[in-house]
Amino acid sequence: MFNTSKQCDFHFQKQLLPPLYGVEFCVAFVGNAFALVLLLTKERQNWHTGVVFSCNLVISDLLYVLTLPLLIIYYSKDKNWTFGVAACKIERFLFTCNLYVSIFFIMCISVNRYVAIVHPFFARSHVCPKHAKITSLIIWIIVAIISMPVFKYASTQRADSKNVTLCVSSSHGTEIGFSHFSYRLSLAVIGFLIPLVVTFASYLGVIRVVFRNANISSQEKRKVALLVGSVCTLYALSFVPFHILQIYHYYPRNKSCLKYNAYQISKGLATLNMCIHPLLYMAVFDSIRMVCCGKSSER
Repeated sequence: MFNTSKQCDFHFQKQLLPPLYGVEFCVAFVGNAFALVLLLTKERQNWHTGVVFSCNLVISDLLYVLTLPLLIIYYSKDKNWTFGVAACKIERFLFTCNLYVSIFFIMCISVNRYVAIVHPFFARSHVCPKHAKITSLIIWIIVAIISMPVFKYASTQRADSKNVTLCVSSSHGTEIGFSHFSYRLSLAVIGFLIPLVVTFASYLGVIRVVFRNANISSQEKRKVALLVGSVCTLYALSFVPFHILQIYHYYPRNKSCLKYNAYQISKGLATLNMCIHPLLYMAVFDSIRMVCCGKSSER
């Protein structure tokens, strides 16, 4: 069976991915650490459901961003993994957890906004931070469980004709290859497709209600449309290419270096969402917007 991770030229990845991951590490670490401090201080008197979900999203991003220096060194050294099998498995597990925790909490934030805008009386009477905390705990448990098989499939391998050790998420043998493909396909449906439908449906509901409300000015409607459009664009750019190319990549047949390199680039795009999340927090929370821009929604 053709093993793209062993036989493809790594020069393209070496030129592109270390600078990309380096920029993402700096921006995501500073942005999310800053957002976490502000959420824990400026919003502590107003610990509503949106803050709970956003705080969990920040923590998820910070957990994974700390592993990016390992990837920067890995790709800079012609994909030579020198940190051992355990670190390889943990990095792949944290990547998977961060990816699907991000997707699920983006879904929760969108549903929370939908309920608050479309059903405000229900939200005030029945939705409280305790429910958000319980939901957050359930999400972490579910994502940890569905990410566990990564420990089975991720490992280090010696590259053919190269004096390097690869950290890969694949296994030898056609039978195991199809098993891994089935797992990735199930993960894409449960962890991506279903939340995608819920997220987009929630934002469409928000747009419909806002644009039908005659008491909301045209300027405010444009702001809502811009925010919703930004979130949907972020979602599409970060997650759609990754999952499509991941399915192509892990399918045991018809592999090629072009598909493999495209998949590696899509992983960089999936990680990009950590850099953009702080901008979404600034758009939602007045306290963060005041510190960053000196403006609040009232102004």
